[in-house]
Amino acid sequence: MANKVKAILSVLLSGSMVLAFAGCGGSAPSAKDSQKTNQTVSGASAAGSGSEKIVIGFSQCTLQSPFYVSIMDAAKAEAEAKGAEFIYADAQNGVQKQNSDIQDMISKGVDILLVNPVQSSGVQPAMAAAKSKNIPVVAVDRNIKEGYTSFVGRDNKAMGKLAGEKAVELLGGAGKAKGKILEVQGGAGDQVMMDRRDGFHSAVDKEPGIKVIQTAYCDYERSKAVTASQDAFQANKDIDLIYAHNDDMALGALQVAKQRGLDKIKVVGVDGLMEAVKQIAAGPNYQATALNDPGYEGKLAVDTAMDILSGKTAEKFIDAKTSLVDAGSAKDYVNDSLTFAALKIE
Repeated sequence: MANKVKAILSVLLSGSMVLAFAGCGGSAPSAKDSQKTNQTVSGASAAGSGSEKIVIGFSQCTLQSPFYVSIMDAAKAEAEAKGAEFIYADAQNGVQKQNSDIQDMISKGVDILLVNPVQSSGVQPAMAAAKSKNIPVVAVDRNIKEGYTSFVGRDNKAMGKLAGEKAVELLGGAGKAKGKILEVQGGAGDQVMMDRRDGFHSAVDKEPGIKVIQTAYCDYERSKAVTASQDAFQANKDIDLIYAHNDDMALGALQVAKQRGLDKIKVVGVDGLMEAVKQIAAGPNYQATALNDPGYEGKLAVDTAMDILSGKTAEKFIDAKTSLVDAGSAKDYVNDSLTFAALKIE
C-alpha cells in the first residue's frame, strides 16, 4: 500500500488547486445504482485491479434513509475530488450482509474502510479480518465497539441538550418554565436515541414545572410517529411542546397535533431536515432543530481516511459539529438543493 499512497500523494501535491471542497451530491442513488455498486464491489473492476489509485471502501448500514444517502453522496464526491477510487455497498440493515460486504472489499484490496455499522458490535468479524490485513477502519456516524482507527460522528447528547435548552426557553425560561412535553422516541436500545434523550433531559429535568410524556419507540420513521402520537394525544390533551429524536418524527407528531386543533403547539427536533428548516422559517409551530449535516460528515470521513493513509495520527473521535437552527436563523439555512441543512463551517 505504501507505493500506492506515495503515488497518489504526489498527484495531490501537483494538482492541489483542483482538490477543492466537494460537498454533498444532490441526488440519491437509485435501486439500480445500488445494485450496480454491489456488483462492482464483487467484480473484477473493483479494488485490486492493479490501479495505483488509493481505493476507499464504504460499508453503509442502509441506503433507504435520505440521511445516509447524503453521507454517501458527499463521501463519494470528496474521494473523487482527491483522486481516490470509491466503492460502497448497502448492508440493507443486515448485520450478516454487512460483514459479507466488508469481507468482499477486503478481498479486493481496499486501502481503507469507512463503516457505518448496523450494530456497533455486529461487525466484529469483519473488523478482525481488516486487522489481519492491516487495513485501517474509520467508523462513520455510528461508532464501532472496537477495531477502528478513528470515529467521525457527532455528540448526540450535545444535540439533545441544545434542543432541551430551547424547549425550556420556549416554555418560559430557566427557573420559570412550565408545560407538558411530548417526547417522540427513536429506536429501542439505540445509542443515538439514548444520547438524544439523555441530553434533552439534562436540560428539562432541572425545571420542576415541566412534565415529559414519552411515546413508544418509533424507529425515526414519520408514519410510526403519527401512530404513537395519536395514542399520546388521546391520553394527554394539554401538551404544549413536541420534542422528537429526529425531524421526520417531529413532523409526523405535529401533523397529529394540528388535526386535533392544537394550533399553538411548539416543536423542537434534531437533524436539520430541510422540510423542518423551512417550517421554522415560516412559523409559527416548528421552532428549532439541532443540525446533523450529513454532507459535512461524509466529507470529513474521507478527509480523515486520507490523513490516516498519509501517515498522520488521527484523533480517536473527530467531531462533525452541530449548531441550533431557530426562528432567528432558519432563513439563512434554507436551500432547495439540499435535503438537510448544511453547517456553516468557519
